Amino acid sequence: MIEVEDHLKYWIALNLGLAENIRAAKKIVDNFPQISDAFKAPREELIALGLGDEEARALTSSKILDQAQREIEKLKQKEFSILTLEHKDYPEYLREIFDPPFVLYCAGKVEALKGPAVSIVGARKPSPYGRAVAERIAHDLASRGIIIVSGMARGVDSIAHWGAIRGGKTVAVLGSGLEYIYPKENRKLFEKITEKGAVVSEFPRNSPPLSFHFPIRNRIIAGLSLAIVVVEAAQRSGSLISARLALEQNREVMAVPGNVTSELSQGTNWLIKTGAKPVECWEDVVEELPSPLKEQLLSQKNGNKEVSPSLNSSERKIFELLSPDSLTHIDEIVEQSDLSVSEVLSLLLGLEIKELVLQSPGKHFQRRW
Repeated sequence: MIEVEDHLKYWIALNLGLAENIRAAKKIVDNFPQISDAFKAPREELIALGLGDEEARALTSSKILDQAQREIEKLKQKEFSILTLEHKDYPEYLREIFDPPFVLYCAGKVEALKGPAVSIVGARKPSPYGRAVAERIAHDLASRGIIIVSGMARGVDSIAHWGAIRGGKTVAVLGSGLEYIYPKENRKLFEKITEKGAVVSEFPRNSPPLSFHFPIRNRIIAGLSLAIVVVEAAQRSGSLISARLALEQNREVMAVPGNVTSELSQGTNWLIKTGAKPVECWEDVVEELPSPLKEQLLSQKNGNKEVSPSLNSSERKIFELLSPDSLTHIDEIVEQSDLSVSEVLSLLLGLEIKELVLQSPGKHFQRRW
């Protein structure tokens, strides 16, 4: 009988050898009920299942098991969790998909992978409108107990995570290993997510963010969720890959409608024309979730009134000059407020600290909502 720790070593070894060849890995898992037997199989048998010659050689070498043991020790030192398909905490929704990751590395709270979740994805360079809508929907859903899932990429992904953090919990799915944060500026976001939520990856700890990793990880973003919401996407976009994968996994697909003249709206408007539900607010998302969750959340509609921010008269004056879905330049704010530049900048800084205002390059400002 193989001990639990020893058995885990085989799963990690399989991941080290085949994290980037998920089709072959699935065949290994399907053909070897006792995963340790794959490492004793003839190399020719592994090649017949879809492994390359080098992959088969690596899997039948004792070195990979030693490497796996060292990897387990390093993961434990970092307090990262390891979830295999056999683990009791492996996310049930993810287990249902055709090709679930056979190993999932997790930083943060494993429990965050168990709650009802909605994915929010979109453009890496969103418009002010896209930024505002993504943050608002993420915040509103998270504050009602829905876990927000996204990919921690620049743009809509990161904005959705930040919006969710302010309201509840979020889960990020990386296209790199847990010790290779990409983009680098999201290190703080990584740390904030793991305080209450989780960051997960199927790639080994130090894996770099190779371009082909991202389409692979998109199936996990969709698989963890009941539904996916696309906020701004060009006609050729990774977000549309996530939407297609969600359809294949029998998940609900929704999209935020956008300006017909904007390139960033071509993908989302196309999704709507082909059957995706248009989304303007959190209620639109919840209406497509299964019962009794839908009824439970919609019953909170009247009980979750927005709390008006506590502002003095000068702050409120500046706040009301800003729009949630477009940028306003500092010069325009000064002109409309009848205040000096220094006064306006001081007030805007205070609003930023209160997380009510965002600043964009060139001294442009925008209300969060």
